[in-house]
Amino acid sequence: MRIELRDAERRKIGRIEVDPVRRPTRVRIQDTDREVFLDWETALDDAGRLRRCVACGCADLFRTKAFPQITGFVVLLAFAGAAIGALGRATPPILIAMVLVLVADVAILLVSRQRLVCHRCRTSFHDLSIARYHRGWDRAVAERHAPPVPGRRHRRGVPRLPWLRQTHESPSPTSADKRSVA
Repeated sequence: MRIELRDAERRKIGRIEVDPVRRPTRVRIQDTDREVFLDWETALDDAGRLRRCVACGCADLFRTKAFPQITGFVVLLAFAGAAIGALGRATPPILIAMVLVLVADVAILLVSRQRLVCHRCRTSFHDLSIARYHRGWDRAVAERHAPPVPGRRHRRGVPRLPWLRQTHESPSPTSADKRSVA
C-alpha cells in the first residue's frame, strides 16, 4: 500500500510504502529523515481492508479515481477537436485524430485506479483493495471535517453570538486618572 501523508492542516508531508499485513507503527518517509507513527489499532476491518485513516484515525474515508497526469492534455486535445468540428474545419485526418483522442480518453478511464482519501487530513491510500461500504465524496461529511479557517475563534458548527463577545479594550481614563498622570 502506498500512502501519501498529510498533516492536520492538510499540508503534504511525504510518501511511504507499507505492508498492511505487517502493520508497521513507525515508518520513515521516503527521501527524508522524518519518521511518522501510524495508528493501526482499529484501521482494518475483518477482511483486512482499510476502514480508518492510519494517520489521523478518522473513520470517514471516500473513494476517488487517481487519474494519470496525461489526462489534462488529452482533455485539452478533445476540446480542441470539438472546437474544430464545431467550426466546420474537420477534415479526414482531423477526424482520425479525434477518434484517437477518444480512444486515449477511454483507455485512461479504464486504466485509472481507485484510491481512498481521508476526509479530515486528506491523506490518500493507493494500491489497496477497497471495501464496498466506502462511497464517493460527500459534501455533508466534508463539511464536518472542514479545515479550520484562520482567524476564526469558535468551534465549527457553533454560530458566533455577537452579544456574548468579550471586549478586551481598556476603559477610558477617568478624570482622577488624568490628574495622576499630569
